[in-house]
Amino acid sequence: MIEARGLTKRYGAKLAVDGLSFVVRPGLVTGFLGPNGAGKSTTMRMILGLDAPTLGSVTVNGRRFADHERPLGEIGALLEARAVHTGRSARNHLLAIGATGGVGRRRVDEVIDMVGLTDVAGRRAGAFSLGMGQRLGIASALLGDPETLILDEPVNGLDPDGIRWIRGLLRSLADEGRTVFLSSHLMSEMALTADHVIVVGQGRLLRDQSMSAFISDASADVVRVRSPQLTELAGQLDRSGATVRRTGEALEVEGLPSDRIGSIAAAAGLTLFELSTTGASLEEAYMALTADSVDYRSADAA
Repeated sequence: MIEARGLTKRYGAKLAVDGLSFVVRPGLVTGFLGPNGAGKSTTMRMILGLDAPTLGSVTVNGRRFADHERPLGEIGALLEARAVHTGRSARNHLLAIGATGGVGRRRVDEVIDMVGLTDVAGRRAGAFSLGMGQRLGIASALLGDPETLILDEPVNGLDPDGIRWIRGLLRSLADEGRTVFLSSHLMSEMALTADHVIVVGQGRLLRDQSMSAFISDASADVVRVRSPQLTELAGQLDRSGATVRRTGEALEVEGLPSDRIGSIAAAAGLTLFELSTTGASLEEAYMALTADSVDYRSADAA
């Protein structure tokens, strides 16, 4: 379990993290979301003791990272996959890390096989592609068989097969009761992987709730309706208090559930070809929540 209490980090005049308090619980995959500059990387660095908080505290399994007697067995982390000795082979890179935490060759070979690098384990890490380097970084995080995993953009550079693999791996680790905390900008993948989300903006906590509740709360469902009598149906729905938009040969309706729309159409003797509810996506919910927290915005989005 990761527990942050009033976590704050200031760099001169810049307040990077502003009083964050949250708990990342075992048995769940928890997504960490926020725009660029929101304080996600700084928060992860403070969890791992790489940056000291200006105020507040953060513990992993009840202790600061530096206080764990066997840190590799408590926390595995991937913050920068390219942080390797480029002249070493993948196997020797992992052996060097393992030597600092009492992890032997057998476990090194296990994680190499687990991440799919067995055939290239003797090659220099500096010659790896982005995806291979990412797999090596994940192997480093798994090396001590940790209870807690902290991963920053774990699918970066992976092909579709690799993305499916990491999704299944994270799910299986959470199902074993481990704590999995990951950051990603790929909303479609986060929606498939995470059970819970923590969203930050400009260093402050914006949301801390289950994935399903976050999507449900952030925006309303839209009902798509097709009918040969769209104009008449739109009038009926408008008079019933719905918000109605015509999009080509269909209506998009907010403010009424699908069963109510069907009843209104039946009472008016109107034919329906389609009546389907489209829930908001994670991306739509995220964009709506963080719209006022974006520090870096393109000209087209301004």
